[in-house]
Amino acid sequence: MMIDLIDTIDSYAKSNGDKVVYNYDGQQNTYAELKSYSDALAEHIDAMGLPINQPIIVFGGKSFDMIAAFIGVIKSGHSYIPVDVNSPKERLTMINAIAKPVAAIAVSELPAELPDIPVINQTELEQVFLERVDYHLTHAIHGDQTYYIIFTSGTTGVPKGVQISYRNLQSFFEWMVGDEFKLPVDLQMLQQPAYSFDLSVMSLYPTLFRGGTLHALSKKTTDNFIVLFTALRSLPINVWVSTPSFVDICLLESTFDQDHYPNLTHFLFCGEELTHQTAVSLKKRFPAAHVFNTYGPTESTVAITQVEITQAILEKDDRLPIGYMKPEMHARIVNDQGQALPEGDKGELVIYGTSVSKGYINNPEKNAQAFYQINGQNAYRTGDITTMEKGGLLRYFGRKDFQIKLNGFRIELEDVSGIISKEEHIKQAVVVPKYNSQHTVSMLIAYIVPEENDFKTDLELTSAIKKNLAGMMMAYMIPQKLVYRKTLPLSTNGKIDIKAVISEVNTQ
Repeated sequence: MMIDLIDTIDSYAKSNGDKVVYNYDGQQNTYAELKSYSDALAEHIDAMGLPINQPIIVFGGKSFDMIAAFIGVIKSGHSYIPVDVNSPKERLTMINAIAKPVAAIAVSELPAELPDIPVINQTELEQVFLERVDYHLTHAIHGDQTYYIIFTSGTTGVPKGVQISYRNLQSFFEWMVGDEFKLPVDLQMLQQPAYSFDLSVMSLYPTLFRGGTLHALSKKTTDNFIVLFTALRSLPINVWVSTPSFVDICLLESTFDQDHYPNLTHFLFCGEELTHQTAVSLKKRFPAAHVFNTYGPTESTVAITQVEITQAILEKDDRLPIGYMKPEMHARIVNDQGQALPEGDKGELVIYGTSVSKGYINNPEKNAQAFYQINGQNAYRTGDITTMEKGGLLRYFGRKDFQIKLNGFRIELEDVSGIISKEEHIKQAVVVPKYNSQHTVSMLIAYIVPEENDFKTDLELTSAIKKNLAGMMMAYMIPQKLVYRKTLPLSTNGKIDIKAVISEVNTQ
């Protein structure tokens, strides 16, 4: 018998209401507060008379009020769209235009007006959370109804909203707390990424389902090494969830080891490739810990594969496998014509089963390109080049297209190039990745044909461009290096030859 997620979370308020559910930069909140806040918000949303089963934007950072808002929205029969407080206002307005939400909740102050929908502002939300109501769950999100929508990068500068249903999510969190990961009974999980990044779901819902505690780090904390390591050492975490890039930062600190983190028994990685070098360093520091590599596009509900990285794997493989498919999920390796390939052959990974999204919200063109049906189940063309060995072990060899991962963030190069080309000092631009010896992206480099300008040096021009870009795109999308050219190479069809630029950057 399946156990309902929201009923389970609410039950902890009754059985163990004083248990801390959320620890955010030293501020602690309990399961009783989570139920009280979310009940009050659900009743408030119900009273607004909004069209049922339609999305609501939740804008903010990593505070407790964010997850209280998520649960309240779900209880009221709506899906939520998490938008991070560090998003440029243009991204917020684009998401609003694409998703057509019926309301917005401003946990943090909105950077732009959303004139066509009602907004619950910060002051109103605080008042709502103070109310005490007797709320009855009658129409919470369930089954194939959309639970959340996460917007990823999209080509031509337009983001895509991935719809994840309750059934998708349930399949994921039940797998996470099952036998394959063997997580501790009392989950004390690190919550590192923003809620607009689907890796956050790997911590959020398994922890809430099991009645554990989330230990969330603010961006202000993670951006300051001294503050970060002081904060980390004070947390009783037993399960670490992050991108490999974040743990690489932590490995720079000599005290990041088993002696100083005696409770830390599990490391779970997703969002980008886990390199051999990182895994070796981590196993030396935490020899008794279980290190899991996982893989999954946002379109497949966070992660769909797992493999524990053992000493035997490290001795055998220079490039680590991405794991075995989770139950109720299936994989095919296909050629350019969509035909299945034999075991061991490289091709595009196609996935199908219970974890696959119903598609992008209000985007039939992209849905037709990426999603279809196999044996009556949702299937998704990942664009990832993989092999599958006998026994089902998958190995990753890069992207079929020009989509890359940098510090855990999925970035479509055409997306970044399109936005940068709109900057006033730029006539033409292309953005490409620079790879390191571990086959992962170390930085983005922009090749630019500049407009005529009065800057005395390229350094002054670069400073002006980067200042403008900070207001046009997310910080992680801004190229670290700008290279100026009189012309860019063209392919035979007259388009900028991105592959030629990638080759130049990575043979220098």
